[in-house]
Amino acid sequence: MAGAHRRAALPPEAIRSVPGRAVGDPQEAPGGPAPEPRRPHPGGGRDRYFDVLRAVALVRVVTYHTFEWPWLGLVFPSMGVMFALAGSLMARSLERPAAKVIRGRLRRLLIPLWVFGLVIVVAMAKHGWLPGADALYWVLPVGDPPGNAWGEQAWAVLWYLRTYLWFVLLSPLLLRLFRLAPLPVLALSLVPVVVFETLWTLPDGRLGGTLSDLSVFLFCWLLGFAHRDGVLDRLRPGPVIAAALPVMAVGAWWAFHHEVDGTYDLDDIPLAQALWSAGFVLLLLRLRPDFGALAQRPLADRVVKIFNARAVTIYLWHEVALMASVPLIDALWEVPAFERDLPLDSVWFQFGVVWVLIAAAVALFGWVEDVAAKRGPRLLP
Repeated sequence: MAGAHRRAALPPEAIRSVPGRAVGDPQEAPGGPAPEPRRPHPGGGRDRYFDVLRAVALVRVVTYHTFEWPWLGLVFPSMGVMFALAGSLMARSLERPAAKVIRGRLRRLLIPLWVFGLVIVVAMAKHGWLPGADALYWVLPVGDPPGNAWGEQAWAVLWYLRTYLWFVLLSPLLLRLFRLAPLPVLALSLVPVVVFETLWTLPDGRLGGTLSDLSVFLFCWLLGFAHRDGVLDRLRPGPVIAAALPVMAVGAWWAFHHEVDGTYDLDDIPLAQALWSAGFVLLLLRLRPDFGALAQRPLADRVVKIFNARAVTIYLWHEVALMASVPLIDALWEVPAFERDLPLDSVWFQFGVVWVLIAAAVALFGWVEDVAAKRGPRLLP
């Protein structure tokens, strides 16, 4: 079936990415002054470049899960981007008391997850799933929440929320370590994934999956710290490019020499994902263009804002939309006019239907993000 689940290369604060807000927190007001002067953000303190990156990441993950093109991870490593954006926002937030920041992040993450879980768990129970004690991971996803095969395509994307949750919990310690020696700590953050993929095999199950994902995206999360603290701004573009390109080259080489099931999809090759994302995101955050002119294009600016304010919803529900598109298109085949005039057998048509269903999910469940952020619920932000 087109769009069958593969692990997201994106999403929520990533989503804010899902992956990634989970998906960084685009609605959060800026914190105190940065350690170093940085380029001002046009438009009342918003970084529109960040907003655009997050929106592109969300579109890319939906595209990936629909078409399953393995090369999309090389074109735009969404999950690395989303973790870096979220890391920068987390460093900004930690200019306030850590306990308060973590409570706020958990609230923004968990309330949308609980609403999603209520729907999915009930649906899986109706399809024969009997929850056990590990169903508590639906309440606090420090490990992957359980489910059955019927709902796997919907709940498998929750690995991103689990990884994001752990990064949030670890960030006070990680930020303290990073600020002791930013560049050495950043470089050393790639050591765990190299060790896990070449010297020491991680155990199967929740523990191994959690450690693997944390090691793959640790560098990107710390890159967000480097962005926030002005470390990247102090580096000249030439040396940054000279460092990033060889790392990406090694990542690409590893991917093409360690194919899984005949594919070079980065999602299936952790070390390649880590290295390619590290170099790619380093370039994105250091060589960033000014997107202030986006404010002069009201429609485009509005779309980007909606994607950012509803990133968790889009990430959580996009696979459900993909699943629902199949029986919906099957039903359209029963209408002679639709069968004759619509490209019902085209994956591109399915892609369009998926976005219509995502829009419906945003209308039905997007307000939950407002409640989680202690804002008044709105149909659209």
